[in-house]
Amino acid sequence: MKKLKKFSGLINKAKNAAKWPIGFARRNKRLSLVLVVVIGALLYMNQRSAPETHDFITVPVTRGNMRHTVTATGEIRPLNTIRVGAQVSGIIEEIFVDFNDKVTQGQILLKIDPSVLQATANEARAALDSAILTRNFDRSEFNRAQTLFREGFIARAEMEMAETRFRTSNETVRRMQSQYDRAQTNLGFATITSPVDGTVISRRVDRGQTVAASLQAPDLFEIAEDLSQMRIETSISEADIGVIREGQSVTFTVDAYPAQTFDGIVRQIRLSPSTVQNVVIYTVIIDVDNKDLKLMPGMTAFVTISVAEKEDVWKAVRAAFLVRTFQNIYDDPCIENGECTPRNTLLIERGNDVVLVPYQRGLATETEIEIVLENNDLLKEGDRIITGRAGVARGNATGTQSRGTSAGGGGGGPPGGGGPMGRR
Repeated sequence: MKKLKKFSGLINKAKNAAKWPIGFARRNKRLSLVLVVVIGALLYMNQRSAPETHDFITVPVTRGNMRHTVTATGEIRPLNTIRVGAQVSGIIEEIFVDFNDKVTQGQILLKIDPSVLQATANEARAALDSAILTRNFDRSEFNRAQTLFREGFIARAEMEMAETRFRTSNETVRRMQSQYDRAQTNLGFATITSPVDGTVISRRVDRGQTVAASLQAPDLFEIAEDLSQMRIETSISEADIGVIREGQSVTFTVDAYPAQTFDGIVRQIRLSPSTVQNVVIYTVIIDVDNKDLKLMPGMTAFVTISVAEKEDVWKAVRAAFLVRTFQNIYDDPCIENGECTPRNTLLIERGNDVVLVPYQRGLATETEIEIVLENNDLLKEGDRIITGRAGVARGNATGTQSRGTSAGGGGGGPPGGGGPMGRR
């Protein structure tokens, strides 16, 4: 029972506490109205005094170095490689050199069994000797026929027939001599010698192997003339070949030495194109110094060709230059009359101001474009290129959304007049 009375007392105190603010509000209606009017007036004045704000989409302007490069891959090859073959057929009798051996011009590399070639040469010599004997006999017969014809013992026809036999024998001797010379030459081809000074980088035959040179000369050795001078044959697509020039500097790396960078120079741009997977490519030859002999034939080179370099220039990412029109972004008389366009003018957000800066495009890389100004002071650190406004449909690049304020309220442009090259 005592608990019930205590609970009832708490309820009554709560009801009295709830009635207090209602009573205070009824007794102070005039004071409440005054507070509402004062607060509303303060908010209105604050809105009128605050500058008009815009939600711009911007891209930062930076200052630094630029380097335009073209990258590709290629194969490292000796500057001059000679494939040594055989002009005669036969069994390899002896091999005198192996892989990586140094050779000099005229050094014997290999010998083919000369027995068959020697027999052919002996046969040709026998035929030549026989033809010489026949010619000598026919010469004597011709001389006798001339003597008998002068003395009137034989007719002219017999003398002329003896002369014909002699001339035919003489031509036979010449033909047999040619066959013998050919047989001797082929016998000499059984000994293969090095045509240049160099290094044997490939040997493709073994002792006892049969060489068949009837249709095509088989390759026996591959000799690199000078491994201290190498070349890279790299393929450049038609999209990049226009900026490649002879004499440009090249850097490259190979997987064998990932921490080392090698240097080279563009020596030749071959005009003959080739098509790989519907892409037209051109071969570019790069000369490489290999005095330390670290680079080996067949290595894959990851090439970077330096096309152009500039230091300490104003630049921005490519997205900043994709704006097609300033409409619905910013209002200015220069923009309205068509004198200031995204092609010749940058819309710059500088603090709480918007500035029009005339410019030209300079060096362009895959990610950045140089901003060329009449005066480098037209841009300042912290400037941002306006590429659009939030909430406005556009077909240009996206950037970082920032909140800025116009310099004079609704639609007024920056101070200054004249053409785009005279505005800031």
